[in-house]
Amino acid sequence: MLGPRATPAIKAEFAERLGLDQPMPVQIVKYLGSVAQGDLGTDLRSRRPVSEVLMAHLPHTVQLITAAMLLAAGLGIPLGCLAAVRRNGLFDRLIGLLSVSVIAVPSVIIAIYGMLLFSARLGWLPAIGAGEGGFGSTLHHLIMPAVAVGIGWVGYLARLVRASMIEVLSANYIRNARSFGLTEPRIISRYALRVAVAPTITVLGVGVGYMLGSAVFAEIVFARPGIGKLMYDAVILRNYPVTLGAVLASSALLIAATTAADILNAIIDPRFKEGQEQ
Repeated sequence: MLGPRATPAIKAEFAERLGLDQPMPVQIVKYLGSVAQGDLGTDLRSRRPVSEVLMAHLPHTVQLITAAMLLAAGLGIPLGCLAAVRRNGLFDRLIGLLSVSVIAVPSVIIAIYGMLLFSARLGWLPAIGAGEGGFGSTLHHLIMPAVAVGIGWVGYLARLVRASMIEVLSANYIRNARSFGLTEPRIISRYALRVAVAPTITVLGVGVGYMLGSAVFAEIVFARPGIGKLMYDAVILRNYPVTLGAVLASSALLIAATTAADILNAIIDPRFKEGQEQ
C-alpha cells in the first residue's frame, strides 16, 4: 500500500494508525467491537467509509449471483425432469453427457473463451463493465458473466433433479395417482415436481458460496465493479479494511441465501407441512 520507497518510520506510523502493531487477539476484539457498532473502518485508498464502498459494489454481485441462479434453475430443472421422464433414452444420455461436460469446465475458461467469441469476434455482447444504468444495458452486460458463473450449475442441477425425480416417480403415492387414472403430465406437475425440486433449492442456497468464488474470476475477467473484484483489488493493495469488509459482506450474502433457501423449501415441499401437522 505504501510502496517500496516508504521509510521504516512511515511504515511504523502507518501500522500504529491501523492498530497493526498490536497483538492479533487485541486487533480482532477491536475490529469486532467496531463492526458491532456499524463501523467497518475507512478505505485506505479513497478515504471513504468501507460500508459506503461495499454498498456501491454489492448490488453488482447480487445481480450476477441472482442471474446465475436463475439460469441454472431455469435450464437445469426442466432438463433434469425431461431426462427422468425419458430415462435411459437418447435424450437422457445426451443430457448426461452435456451435464458432465459443463460441470468439468472452470468458469474462468468459459468467461475467457466467451469474451473472445461473442465480444472480440462476433461483437454481440460487451466485453467489460456493468452497463450504464438502464435495465437493457445492465442485462446486456450481465449475460456473459452470468453464463460463466451459472452454466456449470445447469449440469449439476440437471443430474440432481433427474435422480430426485426418478426416486419420486417410483414412490407409492405416485403409483396410487396413476391407479386413479391421472395423466402423467398432471402427476409430474402437481405431485412429483414439488418434491423433486426441494433438494435443488437447498443445494442452490449452499451453492451461493461456490458461485461467489466463481464470481470473483468473472468480475475480474469482465471488469465488473462487484464485491469479488473489490476484494481482489484490496488484497493486491493490502487494503485491510476493505478486504475484511468484503469478506464480511460475502459471508452475510451466503447466510441470507441459505436462510432464504430454507424458507422457500418449507413453502414448496409438502412433506414439511405434513411433518408440522403430525
